[in-house]
Amino acid sequence: MNVYHFKKGTEICNYSYPSNILSIRLNRQRLLVCLEESIYIHNIKDMKLLKTLLDIPPNPTGLCALSINHSNSYLAYPGSQTTGEIVLYDGNSLKTVCTIAAHEGSLAALAFNSSGSRLASASEKGTVIRVFSVPDGQKLYEFRRGMKRYVTISSLVFSMDSQFLCASSNTETVHIFKLEHLANSRPEEPSTWSGYMGKVFMAATNYLPAQVSDMMNQDRAFATGRLNFSGQKNICTLSTIQKLPRLLVASSDGHLYIYNLDPQDGGDCVLIKTHSLLGSGTTEESQENDLRPSLPQSYAATVARPSASSASTVPGYSEDGGALRGEVIPEHEFATGPVCLDDENEFPPIILCRGSQKGKTKPS
Repeated sequence: MNVYHFKKGTEICNYSYPSNILSIRLNRQRLLVCLEESIYIHNIKDMKLLKTLLDIPPNPTGLCALSINHSNSYLAYPGSQTTGEIVLYDGNSLKTVCTIAAHEGSLAALAFNSSGSRLASASEKGTVIRVFSVPDGQKLYEFRRGMKRYVTISSLVFSMDSQFLCASSNTETVHIFKLEHLANSRPEEPSTWSGYMGKVFMAATNYLPAQVSDMMNQDRAFATGRLNFSGQKNICTLSTIQKLPRLLVASSDGHLYIYNLDPQDGGDCVLIKTHSLLGSGTTEESQENDLRPSLPQSYAATVARPSASSASTVPGYSEDGGALRGEVIPEHEFATGPVCLDDENEFPPIILCRGSQKGKTKPS
C-alpha cells in the first residue's frame, strides 16, 4: 500500500501486508486495511499501526465499513462467514463495542450514516435491509427491497442528513427508503374507517407466523430509480446539487446517471442527465429529457425551502471529514513519528495499492 500526499503528489509512506489487500477505509482519524482474515488499523496522522485484528472470520470480499465522523470512528465487519452477524468496533478506544445479529444469511453490504450513529446492513439475499442504532445495536428500521428474487446488493448509502437510505443491486432498479422519525409517544387513534381497519389488520399480524408478520410490517421503497441496464456493478449516492436532491448512479461501463428525487412524495425518479466518465468525458443529454416539462410548482416550493441536506447544516457533520463543528482533535491523540500531516485543512492522503512479488495486492 502506497500513501500519497493529495496536493503535493508525493509519496508519504508505503506498507506491505502478508496477503492481498481487499479494501481500504479511512477518515481523518483512522485508516483501515482489510485482508481476508485480518484488519490493520493505522493512525491517519503518522500511519503508525495501532491495532491488528487477527481473529476475524474469513472475509473474502473485504466487507467492512468505517464511519466518516472521526469523533465516532466505529468500524463494522462480519462476525461470521455463514450468518449475518456484525461486529461493531470502536476505532478510537480500540475495543469491541457489541455484536449484532442482523440477518440469517451472510452479509453483503454495510454502511454508516454521516454522524456514525446509524448502521445499515443487507444480506446476500438482498431482500431485506435493516438499520441499527450505534453504539447499542438496536434495530430501528426494516425495509423490504423485494420478494420474488434474490439480488446482489452492490451499494448501500445514507443521505448526508440521514433522512434517506439508497440501495442499488445487479437489477435495473435503485431503491430509496425514507427513514421516518421514530415516535415514542402513543399512536393516535384512527379517525377514519379505513384507518381503523388498517389498525385491526396490523393487530391480526400478531397471530400469524413470525415470517409472515415480519414481512407485513416491513416498509417498502419510498422512491425508485430505473436504470437502462442490469447485471452491471454500480455505485449509488444521494446528493444535493444546486439545492435540489439528486440520485447519482455510476456504472461499471463508465457512465454517471443523475436522477431527480422528490423528497416529499417519492415515486419514480426522473433521469435528467447522463455523463460519460471515459474518453473525452463529454456530457450526454437526451433530447427527451431536455423537452421534459418543468416540475410542478408544489415540488419546486418544496425544494426551495431550506433543507437539512446541506452538509453545513447537518448536526454532527462538517466538510472537514465528519468532525462536529468547531471540534479539534487533541494533539496528544496523535502518535509521534517521522510522518505527520499538520495541516488540518488538507484532504486525507491518497491510498494506492500496487502488486509485488510477495503478497500481491489488488488495485483499490
